[in-house]
Amino acid sequence: MLDKRQFYINGTWCDPIAGQSLEVIDPSTEEPCAVISLGGAADTDLAVAAAKAALPGWMHSDPRERLELVKRILEIYESRAEDMSQAISTEMGAPIDLARESQFTSGTWHITNFITAFEKIEFIAPLGDHAPEDRIIREAVGVCALITPWNWPMNQVTLKVIPALLAGCTMVLKPSEIAPLSSMVWTEIMHEAGTPKGVYNMVNGDGPGVGSQLSGHPDVDMVSFTGSTRAGIAISKNAAETLKRVHLELGGKGANLVFADADEKAVKRSVAHCFQNSGQSCNAPTRMLVERAIYDQTVEQVRELAEATSVGPASESGKHIGPVVSQMQFDKIQDLIQKGMSEGARLVAGGLGRPEGLNRGYFVRPTVFADVTNDMTIAREEIFGPVLSILPFDTEEEALRIANDTVYGLTNYVQSQDGARRNRLARQLRAGMIEMNGKSRGAGAPFGGMKQSGNGREGGVWGIEDFLEVKAVAGWANDAE
Repeated sequence: MLDKRQFYINGTWCDPIAGQSLEVIDPSTEEPCAVISLGGAADTDLAVAAAKAALPGWMHSDPRERLELVKRILEIYESRAEDMSQAISTEMGAPIDLARESQFTSGTWHITNFITAFEKIEFIAPLGDHAPEDRIIREAVGVCALITPWNWPMNQVTLKVIPALLAGCTMVLKPSEIAPLSSMVWTEIMHEAGTPKGVYNMVNGDGPGVGSQLSGHPDVDMVSFTGSTRAGIAISKNAAETLKRVHLELGGKGANLVFADADEKAVKRSVAHCFQNSGQSCNAPTRMLVERAIYDQTVEQVRELAEATSVGPASESGKHIGPVVSQMQFDKIQDLIQKGMSEGARLVAGGLGRPEGLNRGYFVRPTVFADVTNDMTIAREEIFGPVLSILPFDTEEEALRIANDTVYGLTNYVQSQDGARRNRLARQLRAGMIEMNGKSRGAGAPFGGMKQSGNGREGGVWGIEDFLEVKAVAGWANDAE
């Protein structure tokens, strides 16, 4: 169990002023693994005040100073690899090998890429030869509220904290109350790296409490939120009263277009991607659209792959998938599986209940539905569990129509050996990211979506620019420092 001093405000670990306690549940065992305090309005106000007081000095600091801090953070982060991996595995159920090899390393990846991208940012730049006394100044947005989810904790913390630091912003981090342990390790790293007082603050709390207090706070200039579309809408409404900048990375319902000329590994990697992290990824390819000529054989192949996917406790080493994060998440997934069956989809693998041999823990059977139509609930709603829907199509035009017929627009996928087709679809699919033939986006590529999948972009130059304001200056003295 954790010590009571769980908030980090103005460079100091401190007790909450008031508030309730909350048990953190290990999803593999359904037993408490920690107790945290939930902050109240007084805690939020104190953290925001610390960030506001630190803002003038940090935003006008030498950019090289900020870069050196981030390099120290990276070095310490790498030294805490096992601590961080264990925390993530325990709090949200990622199998320990996945926690070490993907969850932890996502943070290393993003910090490294931001260090590289920072070299491309010009904080003071000429407008152009036509206006020799004009300058474009990029400066920090200001005090930022960073609200992060439980499914990829360090992926999202590093995608927000690091670019905010580099931009010269000060911040208050509110991690998910379901999975706060990794962010407390992160805060230890920030402290050890010598982050100036007030620049980085962390307050535990839930969405209706600290989350709402931050998103509506008059002294917060920007909210960067990752989570559900429902919560993103609520944050946008709350933030509108003060006209603060809002960055949203929300849900998805990724379409994966599998054509008859797809390579022989396409289906296997698609199923693995869908079930990775127990299906708890916003960019998971959960709608598999399959060309009619290979539909039946693909359904059979997917069934075999799903049935071969093992499920087990997060503490065990191996390539299995772990539990989903909570009882609430488990119940939601079970309800959506039932709706799939009730609405006429053909259950190919998995189904209701826990996998055989697991009678405790929030374990979900890897589930596959075939003959799904795009008007079914399982094709419309983000399930956020190991559930895959297969839909047939006859033509490229039909596949495109089905893929775009969704309120979401985060990531779509294409499996085809026809280069011209891939390029056509990359332009026409309405999503912020398109990945084809198993190719992952390169270092520094932006992450983000369209429509109800959110706005703004995280990662690389785009991620830093999201935390910068642009100021146009006329009458710049070229002969002065």
